[in-house]
Amino acid sequence: MKTLQDILYKAGTIEIVGSTNFDITSVEFDSRMVTTGSLFVATKGTQVDGHDFIDKAISHGAIAVVCTTLPDILKSEVTYIVVQNSSKALGIIASNFFNNPSNKLKVIGVTGTNGKTTIVTLLFNLFIDLGYSTGLLSTIQNKINNKTIESTHTTPDSININDLLNQMVDAGCEYVFMEVSSHAIAQDRISGLQFTGGLFTNITHDHLDYHGTFKEYIAAKKRFFDNLPSDAFALTNADDKNGSVMLQNTKAKKYSYGIKNMASYKGKVIENDLEGMMMKVDDKDVYSLLSGSFNAYNILAVYATASLLNQEKDEVLIGISKLKGAEGRFDVIRSASGITAIIDYAHTPDALENVISTINSIRSHNEELITVVGAGGNRDKSKRPSMAKIASLLSNKVILTSDNPRNEDPLQILEDMKKGVDPAKKSSTMVIIDRKEAINTAFNIARSGDMILIAGKGHEKYQEISGIKHPFDDKNIITELMEINK
Repeated sequence: MKTLQDILYKAGTIEIVGSTNFDITSVEFDSRMVTTGSLFVATKGTQVDGHDFIDKAISHGAIAVVCTTLPDILKSEVTYIVVQNSSKALGIIASNFFNNPSNKLKVIGVTGTNGKTTIVTLLFNLFIDLGYSTGLLSTIQNKINNKTIESTHTTPDSININDLLNQMVDAGCEYVFMEVSSHAIAQDRISGLQFTGGLFTNITHDHLDYHGTFKEYIAAKKRFFDNLPSDAFALTNADDKNGSVMLQNTKAKKYSYGIKNMASYKGKVIENDLEGMMMKVDDKDVYSLLSGSFNAYNILAVYATASLLNQEKDEVLIGISKLKGAEGRFDVIRSASGITAIIDYAHTPDALENVISTINSIRSHNEELITVVGAGGNRDKSKRPSMAKIASLLSNKVILTSDNPRNEDPLQILEDMKKGVDPAKKSSTMVIIDRKEAINTAFNIARSGDMILIAGKGHEKYQEISGIKHPFDDKNIITELMEINK
């Protein structure tokens, strides 16, 4: 336990009503989690305002409250702390409460629209193979060496981040690789963390339902780099037109990686097929088990990051040659009947185009590509027609289906998607609302040699319908079909 005075250090305090010379048992921003001796931080979320739950938190045992405005009625037994930004203060307070664990680790944050999960997973596995005690914070899972902890968000909340980082310190971790989402940056979830380096992958239209405009989405990503310290490194994709934007105001040391443009770390794809690819990285040949130009960028980003962390370059290349991709990212499954299925998380227009273009660059075109794809509900609607257009133009056949409709009508989502289907491809496009039936149909119409892309959900083990998560796994469904139809 730490005293309230200690954990308020650098939290941006404006006013304090009451004493700060007592111990705090926990820090909470959800009033339902408050117990006797807790500090409750009232933050304004997208759905609710924590200030409305101050009395509830106190009734559950909160002995101190952080807020941006004082309640009308103050309780004498409770200390109230007024701050300018309670979300930002929460990150700093959480860091202080857990003894600032990020200061004791080399934390690398990876941000961008696509590639985050693959890059942090590859880096984690590489550094484990290099013999380091390492931590991972990702969309798929959180890991402390060989211990796996379930992941619920791309980037957890400030309290969970610092709790996990503290566990990593206790486990002797030296390096931590974490995804940093635009939501986390905008909501100050990474406030108070000390980063050794930041990496930018790319940026395309996504999350406009939250950020409102593409300009705001870019600004959120840029803010991460703006806040990096001068002794950190900022690594950016030189081939993304917004890569240089990320570096404009950073105090960190600037580096870049790329295939097309001049960069600190250069790469080139020599050969590419479904089994993997041969690349030239800084004039050295390396074979990877990953496929596709998008993975060439991921590999190059991993190599550049490891190099900036002072790892021996030849050892890094040897390690890269052994690495497998993240779950649900270009997972290739072959049937005994000669049908190939590819499971991929692609859920943005750019990611979908990258995956289909990679498949088209590899296949002979004597076979057909059947793409099964949907779009998520309660998310950026503008990308729905774009994804259908890309799928219809680049595939032989398309089946539009449900993704995670959440609280939206799945039929309306599919109507939005249908607007983007190329007129010349309407006859080769089907709409099947039930995702399992859509995958089954794709398999049944495929012939030996054909390829099926099942896009959008990747690693996810559920389908969210009307706010309920139902068990659902694309990979299991197609694997079972292949087993039955041997």
